[in-house]
Amino acid sequence: MARTSVTRPPSMKGAKDALGVLSRPGPNPVKHGDLGLIGLPGIVYTPAEGYQLPAVVLGHAWLQPVRRYHELLRHLATWGFVAAAPDTQRGPVPSTSRFAADLNTVLDVCVGVRLGDGHVSVDARRTALVGHGTGGGAAVLAAASRERLGALVTLAASEVRPSAIEAAARVTAPSLHLAAAIDSLAPSEGHAEKIAAAQHEAGTDVTARTIDRAGHLGFCEGRHWSSILLQNRPQHRTRRITRALVTAFLMQELLNERRVSSLTSGAVPGTQLVDLTPEPVEETAERPSGLLGIGG
Repeated sequence: MARTSVTRPPSMKGAKDALGVLSRPGPNPVKHGDLGLIGLPGIVYTPAEGYQLPAVVLGHAWLQPVRRYHELLRHLATWGFVAAAPDTQRGPVPSTSRFAADLNTVLDVCVGVRLGDGHVSVDARRTALVGHGTGGGAAVLAAASRERLGALVTLAASEVRPSAIEAAARVTAPSLHLAAAIDSLAPSEGHAEKIAAAQHEAGTDVTARTIDRAGHLGFCEGRHWSSILLQNRPQHRTRRITRALVTAFLMQELLNERRVSSLTSGAVPGTQLVDLTPEPVEETAERPSGLLGIGG
């Protein structure tokens, strides 16, 4: 059975045009359901039909419910991806090891089970993990233990326990790390950039970008009680840029789509590329700063 063809984007002229196109919904009608049938709370979005589709599983940030990522998951489904997210490890002291296992379990289910009343299937060669905050750290742990993975994406990733920085050196999948320029919870320099640098040093194809004026929870939609504790204000611009960059990267790595190259390399408005060239190592190593850095 052939992969659905509607995921191919139109021709785009430059990064600004590509941002406009890929931040908007794609052409696919979308269906959604829950993960309760496999014993895990969570959500899955799929195109209405399609065979041998790419699949993406997302890990939420600390304390955040998956409903705050419906916009991104649904957006990916409109562009032809099966997109799922477990709603586990939501407590104040989550186990990132167990969360990483949940991410891999959901990805295995997406690959092994027909979805959408049997009208949707996934190509095991086209799979990706995405994670935000501590969910980004968990996604790195999951990717490090997975033999076949097409791509890894993190959003304001946090160092966790076991160490995502140490695990990153074992990730071989092409990776995109998007960091928030204004992040007091998991500052990029001590978290996302160190994860990206560890991959880069190990020889992985990795890109790191900082999104201007973005906060740690700027990738989430809506409100949540944790807003009282954490920096959280609506950041439509951050989510718009993120939708486009994530969609482009996954298209390139999972579908071999080259029309999106203006968003996967070079200058992109509203973002800054991070130089991953190693700096001289000092004698004393410091622990990552910021509120986050939890797990076990």
